[in-house]
Amino acid sequence: MSVLETAAMMFTAGQSNRTKPKRLKMQFEGKKGLIIGVANDHSIAWAIAQEILKQGGKCGFTHLPDRADDEKQRNRRRVAKLTDPEDGAEFLLPMDANNDDDIRTIFEHTEKTFGKIDFLLHSIAFADRDDLGRETMHTSRSGFKLAMESSVFSLLAVTAAAEPIMNPGGSVLTMTYYGGEKCVPGYNVMGVCKAALDASMRYLAFDMGARGVRVNALSAGPIRTLAGRAAGVEEMLTMYEHMAPMGRNVTHEEVGKSGAFLLSDASSGISGEILHVDGGYHAMGSPGRLLDEIKKQTK
Repeated sequence: MSVLETAAMMFTAGQSNRTKPKRLKMQFEGKKGLIIGVANDHSIAWAIAQEILKQGGKCGFTHLPDRADDEKQRNRRRVAKLTDPEDGAEFLLPMDANNDDDIRTIFEHTEKTFGKIDFLLHSIAFADRDDLGRETMHTSRSGFKLAMESSVFSLLAVTAAAEPIMNPGGSVLTMTYYGGEKCVPGYNVMGVCKAALDASMRYLAFDMGARGVRVNALSAGPIRTLAGRAAGVEEMLTMYEHMAPMGRNVTHEEVGKSGAFLLSDASSGISGEILHVDGGYHAMGSPGRLLDEIKKQTK
């Protein structure tokens, strides 16, 4: 037998003895958690949930309760249309984030379904449209209380409810916006709420850190969502496109992947952080390339 024939036989034998490569484990395989804040298919919460489901996670969902006189149950139907086809969507229940009994019921059901959970997504913000449209100093007292309770205290409430059933190594994520860090005219009382939300997130990161749980916030650039439209997102999209270093707006998919990252073990060393997913807009100290557009229009 020639040297070449011998080498060929040895190579073939080696190939046949090799084991098949192991299937890569999906990021959320074996993970379970609760998604709060999906309103429709444009919701950032849904973009994040899609990534989690795609990566093998199991999710429970809440929806805004329907009015008693709404026979069509529009709020539930909009979300059910998304979750029903998903194998990993374990339940869909109504929850008023300003009602302690509702929160208690949801987390009892979550524990009954999953036992322990690994992630919690809080994607809730609300302010009366009249107050949003006013200068901040003219926000009504009742409107201020409602906005803060709905947008900020709700994070404290659901995190406290989740604490007994969160696995060590788990993660809590809330959705914030740059208007809580800097003044964004037109964002008004909601900017004040986001500033309070950011501070609450940091204090929760300290509290939950002792329990091995991380707490972070994701600050997305303008996205066409229900909340975004109420805050004047259309005008902001054009501004971000010209000012952001990347020269474009971000997509639902990009925000979804970033949110899923913060809820996954891949971000196990990150807590108390605000992750900006805005094409770099937050890093700018001047209008940047927007100045070129202004110069064109003033010629």
